[in-house]
Amino acid sequence: MKKQLKNNWKIFLLASLTLGLAPFNPPHIWGKLQWILGGNAFSPENGMKAKDWFDVLLHGTPWILLLISGILNIPKNKK
Repeated sequence: MKKQLKNNWKIFLLASLTLGLAPFNPPHIWGKLQWILGGNAFSPENGMKAKDWFDVLLHGTPWILLLISGILNIPKNKK
């Protein structure tokens, strides 16, 4: 599994730039992250519903996989 995460960085990059940003103007995931970081996501009257959290998961997963892949591809210094 670690090898697949390390070697598939191109797929994760493509997924991040397409699914991760769609719709593109403005990037949808950016609006959701602002909603969460602004505190409104957790308020009961205008908070995020289950479909909004699924949307964050759907658009955020490619970015998480790309980040993990990038970390795994950082060369290790051996002394």
